[in-house]
Amino acid sequence: MRTVDDTDRRILLAMTEHPRSTIVAIAERLGLARNTVQARVQALEASDALQGFDRRLHAEALGYPLTVFMATHVDQPKIDRVVAQLREIPEVVQAHGIAGQADVLVRCVCKDAEDLYRVNKLVLQCDGVERTETWLSMGELIPFRLAPVLERDLGA
Repeated sequence: MRTVDDTDRRILLAMTEHPRSTIVAIAERLGLARNTVQARVQALEASDALQGFDRRLHAEALGYPLTVFMATHVDQPKIDRVVAQLREIPEVVQAHGIAGQADVLVRCVCKDAEDLYRVNKLVLQCDGVERTETWLSMGELIPFRLAPVLERDLGA
């Protein structure tokens, strides 16, 4: 993974603040050459420091008002198989390998309590999943963000 410098941070912050900006607009805003910005964005993409350009979708607006987190306990030799099976469940929107009492933290979206029950059964049916503990999100208080880290590290 490529380590970013202050110029990269400035470009990433500009992209975060104005996600629809063109490379030319970012270059003008930052006082950089268009080729410099273009080359740095390409290098950030190639190194996986900049991942995708997906728009942030609101699950509730798509008919999935419940967000749940499942601490999933897995038979360790089967963890790769479990992850592959979890990837096939559309309602699983994110998963993290974690240290602690559980092995995988799974984030799911569901339509209602009955749908949550169905999705939980799908997770439990994955070969290698031993059990789950489920927490219902009451609301997102701080959305995923990296801009504050970029701002803090700028010029550090």
